[in-house]
Amino acid sequence: MGFLNEFKESIKKKEIKVAVVGLGYVGLPLAIEFAKKGFLVFGVEIDKDRLSHLMKRETYISDVTSKELRGVLRPGRLIPCGDFKSLKHADVIIVCVPTPLKRKYHPDISFIKEAIESISRNLKRGSLIILESTTYPGTTEEVILPLLEKRGLRHGRDFYLCFSPERIDPGNLRFPVSKIPKIIGGVNKDAGLLGKAVYEVIVERAVMVSSTRVAEITKLLENTFRIVNIGLVDEMAMMAHKMNIDIWEVIDAASTKPFGFMPFYPGPGVGGHCIPKDPLYLYWKAKKFGFNSRFIKLASDVISFMPEYVVKRVGAVLKGKGINLHNSKVLLVGVTYKKDIKDLRKSPALDIIEILRKAKAQVAYHDPLVPYLKFPNLNLKSLALNKANLKKFDCTIIATNHSSLDYGLILNNAKSIFDTRNVYIGKANRNIVRL
Repeated sequence: MGFLNEFKESIKKKEIKVAVVGLGYVGLPLAIEFAKKGFLVFGVEIDKDRLSHLMKRETYISDVTSKELRGVLRPGRLIPCGDFKSLKHADVIIVCVPTPLKRKYHPDISFIKEAIESISRNLKRGSLIILESTTYPGTTEEVILPLLEKRGLRHGRDFYLCFSPERIDPGNLRFPVSKIPKIIGGVNKDAGLLGKAVYEVIVERAVMVSSTRVAEITKLLENTFRIVNIGLVDEMAMMAHKMNIDIWEVIDAASTKPFGFMPFYPGPGVGGHCIPKDPLYLYWKAKKFGFNSRFIKLASDVISFMPEYVVKRVGAVLKGKGINLHNSKVLLVGVTYKKDIKDLRKSPALDIIEILRKAKAQVAYHDPLVPYLKFPNLNLKSLALNKANLKKFDCTIIATNHSSLDYGLILNNAKSIFDTRNVYIGKANRNIVRL
């Protein structure tokens, strides 16, 4: 307990140095929060484009303003680093690197392993390492701990290790980093207490759980809850359409119940960094224990089908007007995965574009946040949203409901609208079809 008390005292005096590995949508806001509290923070980022932005004091994350960034860069409280050598001076190392999928049902934790290998070569004795990257239960103790100990260091003597899942919601101004409770699970109790002491500096509430596995699966439960309910309401939307029932009215009606119901809404699919991926990490790990999580797979399959379903519905709308999807002209409005943020990761709009192109439709898009789309076999520029352009298209799909879009302009000039986001709620217009 002597070391723990000394560590807490160093935190109180703001003597500890913090390193954040990976300055993306999770790492950069986290690094800034510690820097704003007066701690010296090393921001380790190997992406040259991000480093270039930081050197110019320019933000590249929607939740971080350039003013806020300059406020910690100018006084030198946040020091961007292109390598791991600065970790030799760090007392706390927080890892925020991507954890994608190799293929649909197989986790890829190679970024974590590479980061931990680099950390182990530059580790200061007595340091606390915290993993925030979402991963399957067991990663911290089964993968990271052995990697850190293979050079002769021992947990509880030379270093401490925790898992604390990131809970960032990009674009959610109501819940910035400081307002979101942190879950912390340590390899042992002392590690958990150290982690809790660190996060209590920047968040209003830090909750310690009994193990790293509990902390790891907590994040996966949160997003599995969401994917299952989104998959359910997507299936209900398809069912309701067959029955000629307005699913949006049904959800509004069900929402009047003050208990036992939480509204989820259908859409063209799910994108972003968490929901399409995180539950599949749990699905994969459960398989290793001989357990088949049918809910996760079914929900994932239903959601994955939604872009194709949108195109089928658009094809039916066009057919009703005597137009073939083949060689039709379709405009997508909004291509980011979520309203009002500049993020294309796993965006269902991109899948819709690909499916339409395979069907030989002529596709264009407009998005005020994305001036161009460049992917393999795709090179498009955002089309200006005006009367003349809207009138050129046989169908306009509202794929992402950005707040800044002129929906009245679209309504008054589009030949046909397929609304996947319920933008035109209550609008009685024969040219509007809602998901």
